[in-house]
Amino acid sequence: MSEEPMRVAVLGGGSFGTALASIAADNGARVRQWLRDPDLAAQINREHCNGRYLPDYTMNPAVVASTEMAQVLEGAQLVLVAIPSKAFREVVRQALPWLHADQILVSTTKGIQEEGFKLMSQILEEETGFVHIGVISGPNLASEIAQKQLTATVIASDDPETRTLVQTALGCNYFRVYASNDRFGVELGGALKNIYAIAAGMAAALGMGENTRSMLMTRALAEMGRFAVDQGANPMTFLGLAGVGDLIVTCSSALSRNYRVGQALGEGRSLDEAVEALDQVAEGVNTVRLVCDKARADGVYMPLAEGLYQVLFKDVPAREMAKMLMLGEQSSDVEFILPREDVQRAHRGSEGRHD
Repeated sequence: MSEEPMRVAVLGGGSFGTALASIAADNGARVRQWLRDPDLAAQINREHCNGRYLPDYTMNPAVVASTEMAQVLEGAQLVLVAIPSKAFREVVRQALPWLHADQILVSTTKGIQEEGFKLMSQILEEETGFVHIGVISGPNLASEIAQKQLTATVIASDDPETRTLVQTALGCNYFRVYASNDRFGVELGGALKNIYAIAAGMAAALGMGENTRSMLMTRALAEMGRFAVDQGANPMTFLGLAGVGDLIVTCSSALSRNYRVGQALGEGRSLDEAVEALDQVAEGVNTVRLVCDKARADGVYMPLAEGLYQVLFKDVPAREMAKMLMLGEQSSDVEFILPREDVQRAHRGSEGRHD
């Protein structure tokens, strides 16, 4: 007798959730996808295409879309929550009556909830109390996954069962799933890099060269690590796919929504105009504000994020802010080798000798 197929539920009708639903179905799982929009659900069932978010992608016809949460979640062993951060808690609460404690819940959302500075996996924990909780993050442009281009991601959880089931459900010859036990670090990497993708798009629009963009990405990685360590994450996580890997792709690609927002800002458009032209959620805009507020409160030095905050919310022209950033301190390169405080102490000592 053949084994019963794995049952996978995907909550969300965006591009990444759609791509993951189709991959799981390709791997033989029984897949149900929940969407709010009945017209889009009907299109997926009829045409096997998500015309709004991945119009050129032919989904596995075995994916069944529905607006009925109970129908989607019935019997699901793995639940992938692919909902924008602003609606994430609301949708999890909507799903609660049909969730049970032995299910594996995995967030694919790279964002932060404003109230209490909560990551999505923390919301899953708070709302459900379940133990099998994980996060998927990495350099994962959905349009390239849809083209079956070789892509890698990270499943992060301190629960081995969660890591193994996700690798089984989603790993295939073009989508590789690597494991991590630093859920917090992987999730922070996915959220924080959105900030610097906006800055990279802005730099490109301003005509800055490859040296400048390389410097931007490298110093961004230093800021991400500095902030994540303050929040209790492992800095080594940022050497992997969810850190430097995700940072490279979102800071280099016009396919990145956050990069496109930055480009529009660099071309002189307002934030409202940039977001309106995108017509999709760019998580980085909200993340800039939340992270800067948190960094100020905790005393974490984040000059790039702070500079971007000034452009987004204080109407400082992008070109002026780029100049101001170059006047910042010349400190340590890799702070976990040479602490920034040691460099500052040496500078103060040098200034004292020259008085």
